[in-house]
Amino acid sequence: MTVKMKDSYGTIDLNKKVIATVVGGAATDNYGVVGMASQNQLRDNVNVILRRDDYSRGIEVHQDKDGISIDINIIVSYGTKISEVSKNVQAKAKYNLKEMLGLTPKAINVIVQGVQVNE
Repeated sequence: MTVKMKDSYGTIDLNKKVIATVVGGAATDNYGVVGMASQNQLRDNVNVILRRDDYSRGIEVHQDKDGISIDINIIVSYGTKISEVSKNVQAKAKYNLKEMLGLTPKAINVIVQGVQVNE
């Protein structure tokens, strides 16, 4: 599946996995984020932290006539302020999408799927 963008030169088709990789890299680069979580926990196992090549399972990209919206499923570290970690994930994802792909999403939703206690 692709996201279509139109500019003065024509149409650009971006695969949703490309967007998921950019957003997943931005999300896991933040302090307090342990990793990405699957959006379908029953199918993919409840406590699995996704590897770098599985970002597309933890991120969902929606496109409609108004633009794109993104759902990011993360697992945070115990002891961090979840609201601040979520705001940082949103800001970094928005920045990376704008700089790397030229996209400005209408919404970036961060869903905290769990908290991991570090030993």
